[in-house]
Amino acid sequence: QVQLAEFGGGMVQAGDSLRLSCVFYGRDFSLYVMGWFRQAPGKERELVAQITSGSSTYDADSVKGRFTQSRDHLKNTVYLQMNSLKPEDTAIYYCASKHIGSTEYEYWGQGTQVTVSS
Repeated sequence: QVQLAEFGGGMVQAGDSLRLSCVFYGRDFSLYVMGWFRQAPGKERELVAQITSGSSTYDADSVKGRFTQSRDHLKNTVYLQMNSLKPEDTAIYYCASKHIGSTEYEYWGQGTQVTVSS
């Protein structure tokens, strides 16, 4: 069973930076695609960023040039570096994983709140 533990949310001002971390437990990390989702109040959950085992990445248009993701296979951890934060980035951020053979994300972290004030 895969378990994900997230760290790093908080309250910042516009223009500040935060780094989220997600530790992966329970299976072979190299066989899983890792994603970051967010859900703002009253909005649907959206995929923000995704990184494959080979570190190929996808970034949503809304975060391109501001968010950077990476993964450390020694620590079984993925990171989301968020720079130039905007109030519209305020949301609960979730780490998720899916096996490379899966089409849907199967495992989810508990979520961490990111609040950006203007």
